[in-house]
Amino acid sequence: MWAVFATLSAVFAALTSIFAKMGIDGVDSNLATAIRTVIVVVMAWGIVFITNGQRGIHAISRRSWLFLILSGLSTGTSWLCYYRALQQGDVSKVMPIDKMSTVLTFVLAFVLLHERFTGKALAGSVLFTFGTLLMVF
Repeated sequence: MWAVFATLSAVFAALTSIFAKMGIDGVDSNLATAIRTVIVVVMAWGIVFITNGQRGIHAISRRSWLFLILSGLSTGTSWLCYYRALQQGDVSKVMPIDKMSTVLTFVLAFVLLHERFTGKALAGSVLFTFGTLLMVF
């Protein structure tokens, strides 16, 4: 089931880029990010309340709070940079560079989470990097 959600994530991420590029024309990139963020917050909390997930908020540990806050700050910073890049560049060049986060995630998962970094992951990362360079330059 995770593969279905991952595929849907890719589809919606692609639509996000296209819709963002179409909507950012003449709009300050920080304002556009703030508008997008409000929509995401309303949608996420709506789903939490529909599924009764708010009951678990008291069970979240301090460690989890810390890393969720850091994740949120990383997301916000990423979105601000992404919208600025979209405003200044072609979506067909911004997206491949943005998706280099895949390779960076592999490396960080290996270093910080001690996940296995297989030969296939290494080969895929190298190909991904070269593919990105071919698409952008």
